Amino acid sequence: MKCRHFLFACSLLLTAPFTLANSSEFVIDDIRIQGLQRVALGAALTYVPVQVGDTVTPFRTKQIIRSLYSSTHFENIELLRDGQTLVIKVSERPTISSIIFEGNDDIKDEQLQESLDGSNIIVGEPLDKTVLTSIENGLKDFYYSIGKYSADVTAIITPLPRNRVDLKILFEEGDAADIAQINIVGNEIYSDEELFDQMELKFGAPWWDFMSETRYQQQTLSGDMETLTSYYMDRGYLRFAIDSTQVSMTPDKDGIYITMNVSEGEKYTVSDIELVGDLIGQDEYIKAITPLRKGELYNQAQVTYAEEFLSKYLGRFGYAYPTVTTIPEINDDDNTVKLLLSIDPGKRIYVRRINFEGNSTTADDVLRQNVTQMEGAWLSNQALETSKAQLSRLTYMEEVEFDTVRLPGQEDQVDVNFSVKEQPAGSFNAGIGYGDRTKLSLQAGIQQDNFLGTGKRVAINLNTVSYQQSVQLSYTDPYFTIDGISLGGSISYSEFDGSDFNVVSYNSKQYSVGANIGYPINAVNRINFGLTYANVELFNRSFYEQTERFYEQFLDESNPDAAVKYESLQASVSWIRNTLNRGLFPSAGSSQRASFSVTTPNSDVQYFKTMLDTKFYFPLTRSQRWTVLARARLGYGNGYGDVNGVEQIFPFTENFTAGGSDTLRGFENNTVGPRGVQRTSQSTIGTPDGVAIPGNPENDLLFTSQRSLGGNAMAIAGLELIVPTPFLDVEYDSSVRTSLFYDVGNVWDTEFDYDAYKDLSLSVNSDPLLDYSDWKNFRSSAGLSVQWVSPMGPLVFSFSRAIKERPGDDAKFFTFNIGQTF
Repeated sequence: MKCRHFLFACSLLLTAPFTLANSSEFVIDDIRIQGLQRVALGAALTYVPVQVGDTVTPFRTKQIIRSLYSSTHFENIELLRDGQTLVIKVSERPTISSIIFEGNDDIKDEQLQESLDGSNIIVGEPLDKTVLTSIENGLKDFYYSIGKYSADVTAIITPLPRNRVDLKILFEEGDAADIAQINIVGNEIYSDEELFDQMELKFGAPWWDFMSETRYQQQTLSGDMETLTSYYMDRGYLRFAIDSTQVSMTPDKDGIYITMNVSEGEKYTVSDIELVGDLIGQDEYIKAITPLRKGELYNQAQVTYAEEFLSKYLGRFGYAYPTVTTIPEINDDDNTVKLLLSIDPGKRIYVRRINFEGNSTTADDVLRQNVTQMEGAWLSNQALETSKAQLSRLTYMEEVEFDTVRLPGQEDQVDVNFSVKEQPAGSFNAGIGYGDRTKLSLQAGIQQDNFLGTGKRVAINLNTVSYQQSVQLSYTDPYFTIDGISLGGSISYSEFDGSDFNVVSYNSKQYSVGANIGYPINAVNRINFGLTYANVELFNRSFYEQTERFYEQFLDESNPDAAVKYESLQASVSWIRNTLNRGLFPSAGSSQRASFSVTTPNSDVQYFKTMLDTKFYFPLTRSQRWTVLARARLGYGNGYGDVNGVEQIFPFTENFTAGGSDTLRGFENNTVGPRGVQRTSQSTIGTPDGVAIPGNPENDLLFTSQRSLGGNAMAIAGLELIVPTPFLDVEYDSSVRTSLFYDVGNVWDTEFDYDAYKDLSLSVNSDPLLDYSDWKNFRSSAGLSVQWVSPMGPLVFSFSRAIKERPGDDAKFFTFNIGQTF
């Protein structure tokens, strides 16, 4: 019996697989893979570098194992032999079911996931456990670099059914170590305090100075070292060097000591400047414009600027990739340095094609009209920057960027790719309202600056309130010709009834037709000419001192209540200059618009009108999120000549007005300025024949209206600090803007005779009489403005407080406007 059991055991041993490590070479009759779960057999066999008929050798064994591991699907591999069959026994890597981050405050989940993606630690992919250790160490190094030396990172793997795992990465960030002290050793020329002022890292800052960076950060320290080096080298210390830097910790790991050992050296003066290389035939000019001078102290910033300046200059001539290198020849005997500027312009680069992407609405031809860089011409960095600026000024462009792509195999050709991001190209307004004065009001209008993607501007506006109904159509083609000549026109009709508005009471009907043409002077300057015919009818007038002077020249003595009608032909010229970096919400540059219009001598009314509107944006930070806006608007108009012996005056219908979102915030729309003045006789003397004779004019009563009549002169100014909008990321800066503002200004009447009315008594309920000819009766306000480019167009919300107001003014804390931004 025992012998039979022994023979059975021997037979099992002979037929069982055994490891190849203990086997001799053999020829493969079959290949069998065991342990596959997720990986398909066919996919696994593609990583096996042998096939049936091959001979298994020790070298082939290592090759098979190495190839299977390289597939990243397996974490354990064993090779066995079963007769002439190669048996590959594998254990698959577990699949990542979920990744959880816990305890991370300094690093966002998105940043961590991006880092893991680079190591192929992704949900649904196999988990390579060997990578986790390097990830843990890398994250710890990051925390150490920002002064958190007690930080710890641990990866926890939780097995799940079906060979899956949950991966949790736990963070114990701890507190960052503060800088206990910074020591600079070796400085004699500049004191510690002077050098500390240049550094971003601080120590010993008072509690109220919360802006100081007292936490140690390795990257910030590197930046401070570069800053100190530049500080010295920009002042002539060419040999300055930071010999060593030591960073040590306090025993409790709460404090950091930083010590920098520096060598200041001596001041060096520029003894000579020599330009060598290919100066593209512009030798004398390049030498003249090089911003470096003999006899001056060496200045590293000036040297860098000179290199960049010369590179940009060469770029204007098509040398897009020049190399400008400064080689200093230092003479330590007399502390001088000779600067050798080596210039290699490279090959002149030509533009093969200009491409646009991102413009889903605007046609390529419209964008190409604003590009000064031409296809087939040499590449000019100046032309590209000008093109970008002109595209950015389009109101329907939010962002514009460009890059140049060198063509494979073509050393002298590039493609220029403009990437644009469009934004709403117009505004739509519609509303219904009710007010004590306006009663029922309806408004509707649409303006499209990029009509059907053609770049043409089309607008229609309808307005109806209890006192006015109007309609206006306008059209402008900014590129009527290929040279950039614009052509436009407008037609409008309006009816006005002031009887319910408690202002200068009159009715009017007016229609007008106009056309304009514009000529570009250069990339930033333009001049426009216009001609407008207007037909005006005034009736049901009320009697105000200022308006009667205008009515008198048209009155029919036989029918004094008849309507007043007049026609005019108005010629205008305007100059526009625009260097703004964007069409909407600019943050740098300036814009100016000056206009002058005058009615022709054959018109029924003869007057002129001039205006100046200017804005300047001064960015305070490199990102331009903090910007100062200074703006001003000036206007003046008056009559000229005489008609039928009657001296012409400025029509009151053309008066300037102020107040509201686009002029003086904090005051009701169009309420700032002169009021309508009425003078009423209080007594009459009867004659025997019953004719009434007015009494003494000195007894007349005076009444001033509650609303502004406007004036023929205006001066408005404003100062704004544009700030990042709270709670919104930087990506919203192109659609939402927040600013703190101060507005000041006035509207006045230069022809008003205050002395003729100042001694008269005021009637009951009359506002006080002011000298409406005095420009010094200004108003001012301050507050907060929020502007939003909504799908309906620009919306402006202003919260303001009147600082300086005059009797009778209608101050408003909140104002709202559609379609106008600063």
